[in-house]
Amino acid sequence: MKNIPLYEVRKIRDLKDMLNSSTQIYGEKTAFLYKQKGNDKYQSISYVQYKNDVDSFGTALISLGLKGKRIALISETRYEWVVSYLSTVNGVGITVPLDKELPVEEIKSLLIRSEANAVVFSDNTKDKVFAAIKDLDFVKILINMDDASSNEEILSFNDLLKKGQELVSSNDRNFLDAHIDVDEMNMLLFTSGTIDISKAVMLSHRNICENLMAMCSMLYISPNDVALSILPIHHTYECTCGFLCQTYRGSTVAFCEGLRHIQKNLKESKATIMLGVPLIFEAMYKRIWDQAAKDPETLKKLKFGVKISNLLKVFRIDISKKLFAPLHENFGGNLRLFISGAAGIDPIIAKGFRDLGINIVQGYGLTECAPIVALNRDVDFKDSAAGLPLPGLTVEVVDKSPEGIGEIRVKGPSVMLGYYENEEATDSVLKDGWFYTGDLGFIDEDGFVHLTGRKKNVIVTKNGKNIFPEEIETLLNRSPLVLESMVVGKESKDAGELIVHAVIVPNLDNVSAELGNNITEENVHKLFDNVVKDVNHQLILYKYIKSFSIRQTELVKTTTKKVKRYMENI
Repeated sequence: MKNIPLYEVRKIRDLKDMLNSSTQIYGEKTAFLYKQKGNDKYQSISYVQYKNDVDSFGTALISLGLKGKRIALISETRYEWVVSYLSTVNGVGITVPLDKELPVEEIKSLLIRSEANAVVFSDNTKDKVFAAIKDLDFVKILINMDDASSNEEILSFNDLLKKGQELVSSNDRNFLDAHIDVDEMNMLLFTSGTIDISKAVMLSHRNICENLMAMCSMLYISPNDVALSILPIHHTYECTCGFLCQTYRGSTVAFCEGLRHIQKNLKESKATIMLGVPLIFEAMYKRIWDQAAKDPETLKKLKFGVKISNLLKVFRIDISKKLFAPLHENFGGNLRLFISGAAGIDPIIAKGFRDLGINIVQGYGLTECAPIVALNRDVDFKDSAAGLPLPGLTVEVVDKSPEGIGEIRVKGPSVMLGYYENEEATDSVLKDGWFYTGDLGFIDEDGFVHLTGRKKNVIVTKNGKNIFPEEIETLLNRSPLVLESMVVGKESKDAGELIVHAVIVPNLDNVSAELGNNITEENVHKLFDNVVKDVNHQLILYKYIKSFSIRQTELVKTTTKKVKRYMENI
């Protein structure tokens, strides 16, 4: 087992201490790059201004009588969101980040369950918010991040910011001197799911700060880094790793204008790091090779370049960035690291990016663990693994099968306080200080955590064999003809046992290129029958795909691009 020293990180007690100390260290350095409406150029916000805005807005919130209250936050990823988040948790009350993509009834349900007293929102989410709060008497204060409304009952974010600045200037120290109880619930985060099954995770400052310090001791994040933020910030993965981590390390966060603007924003911001989910990275990687495939000579050169580059790496000579310079320029020319999370990435994709000179690591986490549990290091990684356990966390595998696969459980300071007002659900996953993740996997001889799938997704055959859908989906998705897939257990017609069934979404461009003018339902079915046969040849007999269906529309997903394994996808 490698014994590579951890990176040194500074101790932080809470998120208030984190922001204060980062401002002292980094001062006028750029904390955020954002675009104002109608302006296509990135504007910068320094650490000093960032802290002053948090202090001012927090002071204003307390002046509104929100001390100790719950404040819901629902908008696109933007600067006002991060100010609202830190203002709330650093001395006001409890933040409740909500998914802006949720339907009105679900937003209403979560506001009721969280007992939110105020909602901070944007113009893009105001219609949903107004519809959701109708008849909710306990929601007393509404704050719009955008221009002031003609409705006097709706407060303006900018007006409150100015009010807070005046109060601070008048020596109002209610926010500045507010004590932080590091073990108290300050974040209430809802897991993805329907109204009935989503759980409210209670997290504390200690949970998040311990996670930040541990992850940064494993993966080097520099004050010189610029991280392009592309994922929904209400999700704890992006919030902790894509926003709080950068504040802690003195990096810059550039807000992306949307997924279709990733390439443009990478160039404009000169980003060095990007967090994402496998679906995004896999699409980017496929696009690189699909573009190359349009010209046989380009494809030949790319393949040959990869061979030469990998041969030289054996002798510790890395010319990949120089060799694939045009590719790097397409991403802005500054990228040094991709970080993948939320689900397992295909090891072939991870190695493929590294072959092209872009390092990529993946981690594993859950909202309940604030969120990172295991992380591949930039200096010690396995593409097939979720990563090494974070320092301070104990990770074990229990109830192992004969193959050594069991449920992963975690103990340590970043494990949640519990589920809000749900003792039964809390007791089912928190036992004797251990958090039972519901994820299945194993730990190898080098200490790396490997995931095989979710406990609830496993297909159990009549003979008691366990089949992990994720393994088969990875193989299917490697076909250029497959856009995405979902594997489920389906009851067979005769024997009444579960068989492996695949729902396949075709890559229409590649199917058209393959079949030309011969696109018929029969020919498409034959094409995918061959894809399935190719996959089955890579599997043990009991894992064979026995039936498949072709879906014309993309699979239904969460906002973090996880496939929802519901009937609507079958």
